[in-house]
Amino acid sequence: MSDPTFRPARDEDIADIRRIAQAAWAPIYAYFREAMGEDLWRREHPGDPLERKADSVERHFRERPDEAFVVELDGAVVGFCTYAFGDNGVGVITNNAIDPAMQGRGIGTAQYREVLRRFREAGMVYAKVGTGLDPSHAAARRAYEKVGFEQVRPHVEYYLTL
Repeated sequence: MSDPTFRPARDEDIADIRRIAQAAWAPIYAYFREAMGEDLWRREHPGDPLERKADSVERHFRERPDEAFVVELDGAVVGFCTYAFGDNGVGVITNNAIDPAMQGRGIGTAQYREVLRRFREAGMVYAKVGTGLDPSHAAARRAYEKVGFEQVRPHVEYYLTL
């Protein structure tokens, strides 16, 4: 296995980006669905949330290609990262994922090092990323911590049946 490379997305990459987004978020949404219960889940996430996630990622690549890249390994797209340069000096990692079949090989860590390099190059003073505290986000949390991120503001959502 060679080292991952990072490049702008091409039109022919969009199908892979969408597939990876849906595969990466499927266990997250399955966890949320079980935790929330079917009725609340359907009210909060009508339609197909995996399709909406893929649409959101694709839209970022099309509208802000200078703040996005794909991760390529041995000629195949295996991940992606979208981000934003804040006017306040805070670079924000938005949507990012590694193909679940390729996880656990250090590709995500390399991806985060690359986006942090881009933040520094652009003059960002801080980097920010949000993630869940649930078991399905554990691998992402480990990768973020591996490159130096620290948890600052934990977030919890409460629901109440009326």
